[in-house]
Amino acid sequence: MRSMQILDFSHSPALVVASLLVAMMSGFTGFSLTKGLSERSVAQRKVLIVLAAIALGGGIWSMHFVAMLGLQLPILFYYDAAVTLSSALVAILVAGTALLILHFWQRTRATLVLAGTIVGIGVLAMHYLGMSAMELCQALYTPLGLALAVVSSCALNIAAFSIAYGKRTQRNIVLGTLVFGFAVFAVHFIAIWGTSFVAVETLREVGPLVSNEVLAVGVVLSSFVLCGAFLLTGVTFLTPAQPDVPSPADKPSVEPTAATPIITKQIPYEQDGRTLFIDIKTVAAIRAEGHYTHLYTETGKLFCVWSITEAEQRLKTGPFIKTHRSYLINPAYVKGFERLKDNGVCHFELANLAKVPVSRSQLQKVREVLGV
Repeated sequence: MRSMQILDFSHSPALVVASLLVAMMSGFTGFSLTKGLSERSVAQRKVLIVLAAIALGGGIWSMHFVAMLGLQLPILFYYDAAVTLSSALVAILVAGTALLILHFWQRTRATLVLAGTIVGIGVLAMHYLGMSAMELCQALYTPLGLALAVVSSCALNIAAFSIAYGKRTQRNIVLGTLVFGFAVFAVHFIAIWGTSFVAVETLREVGPLVSNEVLAVGVVLSSFVLCGAFLLTGVTFLTPAQPDVPSPADKPSVEPTAATPIITKQIPYEQDGRTLFIDIKTVAAIRAEGHYTHLYTETGKLFCVWSITEAEQRLKTGPFIKTHRSYLINPAYVKGFERLKDNGVCHFELANLAKVPVSRSQLQKVREVLGV
């Protein structure tokens, strides 16, 4: 029977290479967009996570269909538009879920494994859902092919997220990008290795049919957008971050060095359109709010134009210690300390600040300063 005839297939080498490049671009764009989110507000984090999820998920989908456009079969076949769109939404959803876990939960080995597993399963869900969109051609799978695809997808994506998010350095982002791009690329072709194709005569369409030509236009457009995001992110990635200072005229005439540190006794804050100053001894804690910070005192909360990085640099000679990527505290105002597994919490008796988190990396130093 014609419907059960196993079809020979091959791939276009150029489109195979193009699919790998698309996977790499999506990984780099997604991982780079989320760098430094801990220093941003919750609203900004959510927006950037959405953009990163679109980059990662859209890249996974684009990579798959660039590779499918390179699939050469001896018959004419189409794609169901509704199912094809659903596969893209699945990829974006799982990428967004993983990023939310990484940026709103305590980042531990377990959360890295969970995020990588979610994306690994999501890549396969997108792949097999996308394959089910084929009309006049049916994909048949083997148990061995399915097992290899699941194991490789989860293992490689766990490795990618562990590298890219274990340490948020530029080096780790690049290495994580390489592993992620290879993961998406390899999983697709491992799954194809365990797949056979047969011709069928009946249509099972949910939505309108899409030809390879129309699909190619959609993939080109999505890849074009991804390329633009990749280039813009790359420019930002390669440009060193500039400190948030008012103007060059406000800089000291002699640049500070290790031998000539800046001794800061006051911290500027904005109020009623004016810049005022407060003694550092009256500030209990400093918290990052996007590119700026808030100063917490016994009487209230003040807005400061310094970033948390600049505050840390300028207050090196002061009483403050770093407890978290987003917090500096004055130990004199700490009223209590609580150990929570591999991190902790400092308690305050302030109207606008009850407690400050202590990250695992800062736990030992904070305990030594507090004497606990």
